[in-house]
Amino acid sequence: METSLQLTRTLIVRVAAMLEITAIANTLEHAGFSAYLVGGCVRDLLLGREPDDWDLATDATPEEIQSLFPECVYENDFGTVGIKTDSEDPRLTIVEVTTFRKEGTYTDKRHPDEITFSKTIEEDLARRDFTINAIALNISAAMRMNAADANTLIDPFRGMEDLGNGIIRAVGNPADRFREDALRVLRAIRLAATLGFTIDPATLAAIGEEAGGIDFVAKERIRDEFFKLIMTDHAAEGVQLLERTGLLLRIFPELQAGVGVSQNKHHIYTVFEHNLRSLQYAVEQKFSLDIRLSALFHDVGKPHTKHGEGENCTFYGHQVVGERMVLKIGDRLHFSKEITEKIALLVREHMFVYDPDSVTLKGVRRLLQRVGVENVEDLFRLREADRIGSGVPKAQPYRLRYLKAMVDKVKSDPISAKMLKVNGEDIMRELEIQPGPRIGALLAILLEDVLENPTLNTKEHLLKRARELAGIPEAELLMCAHKARDTAHDAQERIDQELLKKHFVSK
Repeated sequence: METSLQLTRTLIVRVAAMLEITAIANTLEHAGFSAYLVGGCVRDLLLGREPDDWDLATDATPEEIQSLFPECVYENDFGTVGIKTDSEDPRLTIVEVTTFRKEGTYTDKRHPDEITFSKTIEEDLARRDFTINAIALNISAAMRMNAADANTLIDPFRGMEDLGNGIIRAVGNPADRFREDALRVLRAIRLAATLGFTIDPATLAAIGEEAGGIDFVAKERIRDEFFKLIMTDHAAEGVQLLERTGLLLRIFPELQAGVGVSQNKHHIYTVFEHNLRSLQYAVEQKFSLDIRLSALFHDVGKPHTKHGEGENCTFYGHQVVGERMVLKIGDRLHFSKEITEKIALLVREHMFVYDPDSVTLKGVRRLLQRVGVENVEDLFRLREADRIGSGVPKAQPYRLRYLKAMVDKVKSDPISAKMLKVNGEDIMRELEIQPGPRIGALLAILLEDVLENPTLNTKEHLLKRARELAGIPEAELLMCAHKARDTAHDAQERIDQELLKKHFVSK
């Protein structure tokens, strides 16, 4: 890391180029107030990273800030005024300016019971979470381009030193900081994973001691921090820290259940270790959030389905159990419906068969029908992560490449009733019948025929087949449709289960 003086000079040059920031600072200074850049933006600038947002602190009161900046928003009790700018950069369209403040106790472990405005930047920095976030840049001094000015960087808690050493350290007594805002225990781990830093031993110990406070935090806040953690380059290490500090047990007891659970002869790692390694591969491949989460949760059902011990133990049906568990996790942590259903789908289907001796074109069409063409590539990505997480050398063996080729071959084939060359209206018009259960039954039988032989998917043939079926009594027709669905499902289940038994749930 550069010297403090070099870093300050670099920071000054970058801030001077931010016209929106300097304009706000100039307005405050001309009115007799101070203006400091604070928090994560200073930390990121010092690290050469692009800040996600920009925060200023000042000795002006919220009322005084509003009088200076009519185009603003003030809708909180914490002295933060959002100043609107004309910037095209979404990070700068609203710049938050907060009055220096001290905070009282945090009875609810989330918000201070009392806010008191103060007059010094040092008092304001003392309330912050971590030393690397408790550094302030005096914008007025910076604009004078004097990096040697002692008033340019305010660093009362030696945050610059911790930045240089790659350490996350709480400001003051770590237990006090975590009792004030219980989300900070999770934020410390997320920040360490984001920056690739280590956590100071005293701070790490306090996280473990105060882990119970996370129970008082809104699930949405936990979810947001966890998603940020998962999208870092050190996500697996972050999840390990969650387990080490006791946070995993409180947030995801389902994952904690896999700690120490041994597997069969096809696995050299415990369930938890395997999940972490699968996540690590997903991170290394820059996979999206839903694939990373699927990699972490794909075997979450194994501890609940384990039978026997040693190299021949089994986990039959763990993917179905895992699907149900993911749905509950998503509901508990308030994941969006879209991402919850996507993860649950991938977890349920991640055991798909790809043995060339067992997979047929019809079976591939059924896989696409179950998963959806739009999700099949993500399912393959999850299987890659699953394989590498098991300790095998190749993410895509010949068998998986063979299946991919078959998928490409049948992607244009009909795999759902929507892809048939006839629809319900065509059948009603052809048979001169009204809407009802018969229409769905006819379509189910027609789809079964086409899945068996895609060349039958012509309007002429399907309408002819519908006329042949029209004379069957409704009860018998519904039974035939139900049987068609069950036959297709059972055939695929038999193939899946035979391979599962043969390979002891080999991946």
